[in-house]
Amino acid sequence: MTPQLSPNSVDVLLFDIGRVVLDISLDKAMTHWARQAGCAPADLAGRFVVDDSYKHHEIGRIDDAAFFANLRQSLGVELTDAQFLEGWNAIFTGEMPGIAPLLAAAAARMPLYAFSNTNPAHVAHFSVAYAGLLSHFRTVFLSSSIGLRKPDAAAYDHVVEAIGVPASRILFFDDLAANIEGARGRGLQAIHVTSTDDVARALTALGI
Repeated sequence: MTPQLSPNSVDVLLFDIGRVVLDISLDKAMTHWARQAGCAPADLAGRFVVDDSYKHHEIGRIDDAAFFANLRQSLGVELTDAQFLEGWNAIFTGEMPGIAPLLAAAAARMPLYAFSNTNPAHVAHFSVAYAGLLSHFRTVFLSSSIGLRKPDAAAYDHVVEAIGVPASRILFFDDLAANIEGARGRGLQAIHVTSTDDVARALTALGI
């Protein structure tokens, strides 16, 4: 259910990063790794799964080298850590179209925060490559730093407590339905983002 928004209905905006602020394409990683390994991208895509190693990487339980070692085994390719890293960071394809002016306008009106399920390798990359865009956020909550990931209830509770306003006064934007449901389950208002237009409509309703 989409929240009924109006001016003064929220105090804080909270944004996911992938496919809300920054566009990403996992196919880019598969293409890079396949080229290095001499195989078809579809072969690797069929073997890539969000397994325990992936999730542990996102909550900081294992480091990049351990994650790449698991990929080496699960994908069945003998790439170096450097080759894995280059392909892993290639998933970032740029800013989501039209998001930059929306964030700038919103930041002038109320506090903005970000909350991303992400890993140390990606953090090191996007925090530099997109530093200007991310500067609109007062804090970027990273699953690999806080040890908690969406859609776990404890992850939202941690972020709400750190922001310091009631959950009901926070509007959360995410592209994954499971994360939206998780946020609503912890009392946040939430918008399921399928394109930047969803963000624009919400900001308009808020009078931004």
